[in-house]
Amino acid sequence: MKLISLRLHNFRQFYGTTPDIYLASGAENITLFHGNNGAGKTTLLNAFTWVLYEKFTAAFNSPELLINKRAISEVKTGTSVECHAEIYFEHENKQYQLKRQCYACQDKDNIIQYSQSKLFMLIAGDDGRWTPPLEQPDEIINRILPESLHQYFFFDGERIDHIFRSESKHRIAEDTKELLGVKVLDRAIDHSKAVKRKLQDELKKIGDIETKKLVRQQNKQEKHRDNLLIRQQEITQELSQQDTQKKSLNEQLLALQGAEELQTLKVQLEQQEQSLRNQLIKGKKELKGLISGSGYTVLTQPLTQKFWGIIQDLRDRGELPTGIKQRFVQGLLDQKRCICGTELSEGTPAQQAVQTWMNKAGIADVEEAAIHLEARVTELETQIPVFWQEVDRIQANREQQRQDLARVENELDNVKQKLRKYPDQAIQQLQKQLDEIETKIRHLTLEQGRNQQEIDEIDTVITDLEKQISKQQQRQNKQTLAQRRIDATQEVITRLTEVRTRLENQFRRSLELRVQEIFSSISFTPYQPRLSPDYELTLIENTSGIAVPVAASTGENQILSLSFIGGIIDRVREWSQRKTLMGPDSSTFPVVMDSPFGSLDEIYRRHVAQSLPQLANQLIILVTKTQSRGEVETEIKPYIGKEYVLVYHSPKPDCEKDSLEINGVTYPLVKRSADQYEYTEIMEISR
Repeated sequence: MKLISLRLHNFRQFYGTTPDIYLASGAENITLFHGNNGAGKTTLLNAFTWVLYEKFTAAFNSPELLINKRAISEVKTGTSVECHAEIYFEHENKQYQLKRQCYACQDKDNIIQYSQSKLFMLIAGDDGRWTPPLEQPDEIINRILPESLHQYFFFDGERIDHIFRSESKHRIAEDTKELLGVKVLDRAIDHSKAVKRKLQDELKKIGDIETKKLVRQQNKQEKHRDNLLIRQQEITQELSQQDTQKKSLNEQLLALQGAEELQTLKVQLEQQEQSLRNQLIKGKKELKGLISGSGYTVLTQPLTQKFWGIIQDLRDRGELPTGIKQRFVQGLLDQKRCICGTELSEGTPAQQAVQTWMNKAGIADVEEAAIHLEARVTELETQIPVFWQEVDRIQANREQQRQDLARVENELDNVKQKLRKYPDQAIQQLQKQLDEIETKIRHLTLEQGRNQQEIDEIDTVITDLEKQISKQQQRQNKQTLAQRRIDATQEVITRLTEVRTRLENQFRRSLELRVQEIFSSISFTPYQPRLSPDYELTLIENTSGIAVPVAASTGENQILSLSFIGGIIDRVREWSQRKTLMGPDSSTFPVVMDSPFGSLDEIYRRHVAQSLPQLANQLIILVTKTQSRGEVETEIKPYIGKEYVLVYHSPKPDCEKDSLEINGVTYPLVKRSADQYEYTEIMEISR
């Protein structure tokens, strides 16, 4: 998983809609947020966990109050206000848009009531179109990064050692099993038992009252679906209008003097982008056609080997090819005369001798079929390497097209940025209008995708309701079949138990070694981390030759915790790349940490700052002004790809203003609010 951007709407301190907050990756893999206490650093951390898992960290006060105070106070009593957060991320060459939203309204008693949150997901294909997934969003997210593991990748740095305290240690072993994938086996047992219980239950018939209830539910769903379909038509019309305006603005921009070259280049890049997307779609279709037409050939190798074994056995026995045919022998018997001239009268020794050749002679049809099959099998075997060559060629082309598409998109962004900053105000204004239209098109497209996802879900519900209404619930007892399935599952589990045990032990030893390496590189103490079979993490002193447990300080516990998380990420990444992992299908993990330097002295702060860029593929760090000074800034500066300031607007008349200087530029941290409301503004730092 690679995080791309975050956007918030009326979420805690953030009033209205924030700009897209783009997150760094690659060689400069750190995104740094500066903010004073209370400005919203913990809110940003919890925006990730809320969208992905609807979870909050322990330091997130009043998690039930998500709506922005100003937004809810500006509307009438009983009027709903939307609160949402959106995350864009990439995983295995696919882009995902994830949005969790809820609504809040203030009742007559000034109590804020919240609706149940709803999660939407869209996935972008090679053609750039956003479509809803076939699976539930929660299932996809948990396959990429399981919910039970989120605390190791999204955490409060000042409280990270809480994860490893005695009351929480029992969870570490379970969470690590989740990463390894061995919990799949445990779940298989539980699921099998659940299936057995389910199959043993008798299905009850639906009565008249229940039927009426189902009909009412069906009518309600159909009405909601009709409203969504009307909105889909409206969106289609709006998209058409926006596209027309976009073409008109592009023509105006092309007509203005001074920006002709940039505009021409932009049009060319947009055409290249569309062409590359079309090529990706074509390549995907070609790959599908190849697999559906010739993919079976790679599965025939065991059969062809068996065929050649049978043919060789027939040849060894002299049955292929044969020098004499049954038809020839039958002709002699019918003529009652041997080729030597001997008469073959019925019952004579000569006739009986020729008759025995009937069983020894070959069947012409069999020999002809064998010859024909040999030719076909030989042809089949020659198709296998050709199939793989074609697969490699198509995949190589698609990978090159993806790289070209990324390059074109970057060039297109650069051209647009130049137009936005062009000295001519008219050109700037036209590009600004184009940006606004593209944003509208993007939001309309996403809304269209979410609506389609909801329509598909409603269709499924309606279909299920129709089946429940129409069918007579009379099913056969499947207890015998269920028992066989349970027995088969139990047999698989028994055979995999030893494999699971070996896998756990091997991973734990490998993890312990990596944790020791990371801890040693940060800490100046002679202590060594130890990981018990139950994944209890302790510090051992061995200077006297005898391993003695030591009581770790708060700072050492924080370093120990960071070392464990770094070791987990590193080892899972390594095992995933070696294809020895049964857990999450990813070797890329982001880490979002709030105040990771809070309890550390100067030396530890420097060592942790040196180690952070290697901890994960992508780091998002939230710090106060004091936490990012000096040695921390020096060590992580080369790795910072994106940097932001959280500007807190205080309604207090006598608020003390604060600021931060970066690269010779002063950025505000605390400002006087223009009204009676407090809110936080996100400002990007230009490096």
